[in-house]
Amino acid sequence: MSHFGTYVCPVIAIDRNDAKPLHRQVYDGYREAILRGDLSPGQKIPSSRELASDMRVSRFPVLHAYAQLQAEGYFESQVGSGTFISATLPEQMMSSEQSMGVFERAPSGLRPVADRNALYPKFRRDSPLRGWGAFGLHQPASDQFPFQLWSELATRHSRNPSSASLQRIDPMGLRRFRIEICRYLRTARSVKCDPEQIMIVSGSQQALDLTTRVLLNSGDTVLVEEPGYTLEKTVLSAAGCRVKLMPVDDEGMDITAAGKHKRAKAAFVTPSHQFPLGTTMSATRRLLLLNWAQSTGAWIIEDDYDSEYRFDTRPIASLQGLDVNARVIYIGTFSKMLFPSLRVGYIVVPRDLVPLFEAVRFVTDIFPPYLYQEMLADFIEGGHLAQYIRKMRRIYGERRQVLVESIRAEFDDFLTVHGAPAGMHVSVSLPHGYDDEAICERAGKQKLLLWPLSRYYAGRRPLHGLVLGFGSTTAEQIPEAVRRMRTVVHG
Repeated sequence: MSHFGTYVCPVIAIDRNDAKPLHRQVYDGYREAILRGDLSPGQKIPSSRELASDMRVSRFPVLHAYAQLQAEGYFESQVGSGTFISATLPEQMMSSEQSMGVFERAPSGLRPVADRNALYPKFRRDSPLRGWGAFGLHQPASDQFPFQLWSELATRHSRNPSSASLQRIDPMGLRRFRIEICRYLRTARSVKCDPEQIMIVSGSQQALDLTTRVLLNSGDTVLVEEPGYTLEKTVLSAAGCRVKLMPVDDEGMDITAAGKHKRAKAAFVTPSHQFPLGTTMSATRRLLLLNWAQSTGAWIIEDDYDSEYRFDTRPIASLQGLDVNARVIYIGTFSKMLFPSLRVGYIVVPRDLVPLFEAVRFVTDIFPPYLYQEMLADFIEGGHLAQYIRKMRRIYGERRQVLVESIRAEFDDFLTVHGAPAGMHVSVSLPHGYDDEAICERAGKQKLLLWPLSRYYAGRRPLHGLVLGFGSTTAEQIPEAVRRMRTVVHG
């Protein structure tokens, strides 16, 4: 602390090589000293001329800083007397007993939050399972995407946008885009729909959240797959629903167990390519599920997240296409098909529910952004989506084949491969006694992004194994990565 006669001034370190302007350095030095309690209300500060002389800087940055501090209420001027630390600053804010910096001080006082926050799992930002490396889950082959074409579409719609594209408000999304999606779904997925039933959303996660808000009440029983998509269970639990776990076998969800839950209001399923085991729901199970929904008045939410990529046969037709009673809400996404940060998905809503979905959507975020919708509409209309899917089906099919062959070559029968030849991941189960969480922790240090299969179980007896994404790992890289994986598993 410097003294100018009766004046008191904090030591302000001026760094002329800092990118931060001088006036901001003076401002920050005073503000932090005040909030730390180093300066008290009513204390006089040196004049701008004196401070500038002491710090050997021009007077202008000091004047600028003083003006800002006075405008924000930290300083006050008294005509004929000088400038002082504001006497109206609350003393609770300025305790000299606090030695921590102002931005490090622990919050004080009551800080109430909603009880439902306890229902959300902590976001693991620092997990070694995050990042880049072989077998990263949900990571597509982004180097294969036609970004030159994509940039041309972005330029076209950004350079001279129409007033309608900048200002239109429709909770369902851009009609031109919905028409293209409708055409695609009818031909590629056998979905029964028209454009008025399609709502554009920010990925399948928002679709799950909106659907839960429209269809379910707190206390409702909902059937989910075990194992299954973790964030789906979180959405349902946060809504106050009672989640009932339905076992998954080689035919998909075992709906015969649903007889125990006749009052269930909905079932959430991934019939085309079950996540994470990769099985396909059999025709018998599909019909049983639809009959169950009709007889109980329940809803079926079909998450068709990566059905475009099937390598032994043509893509499996959607469950929604078999539904004759409008009991299925169909969810799809472009985020996995193209790239994750796109965050564009869609819901096919039964006609009588469209007004309810529109109302809930308007309350949550009004309507979806339009730029990507315009670009994707052109992308589909120009035949580029169909061409890209054909290309990636060949590439992903080759990568999956190499991965399965490498696993069998390196592990023999030690690992059991699950699921149909489809999608962008393979699940394998470990022998009894192996801890998949520990294996994945070790793998992360070797730049192998293995995901523990047990994490997708909510019951007491999880199957331990590994979920291996092959979208971003080339066929040439896979054999060597599997060899490293063998070392990690047996380590």
